[in-house]
Amino acid sequence: MKLMGIDYGDARIGVAFSDPLCVTAQGFGTFKNTNAVCGELAALAKEQGAERIVFGLPKNMNNSEGESAAKVRAFAEEMKALSGLEVAFWDERLTTVAAHAFLSELDVRGKKRKALVDTVSAALILEGYMQFLKREENKE
Repeated sequence: MKLMGIDYGDARIGVAFSDPLCVTAQGFGTFKNTNAVCGELAALAKEQGAERIVFGLPKNMNNSEGESAAKVRAFAEEMKALSGLEVAFWDERLTTVAAHAFLSELDVRGKKRKALVDTVSAALILEGYMQFLKREENKE
């Protein structure tokens, strides 16, 4: 099953895709958050053969959901309606921090980092979700 990962932000949206076996996640790109982006991403999901869209859900450290989580849930519902695909949510706490650390290790700085951080975050969200799926599969 091929998955699409989304790191939603008010300014930019990072996108990643898994391989069909859900072994690896590859960053696809970052999209400017405009009025048309939901339709563009829904079309991209279908074009890439995704069967499920995984959204990073920004939770507070006490596990509660705030305004940002409500925005993600609303965007996910719109994408679900436009794409007809199943949606799932994955706790994205600290993925942006991890993405920045990863890019620092690669010595990516400035504008290049800004362009990549959301894509890397989307891939990290997808990797976490795929690890969860594997653990659930092993329980059966």
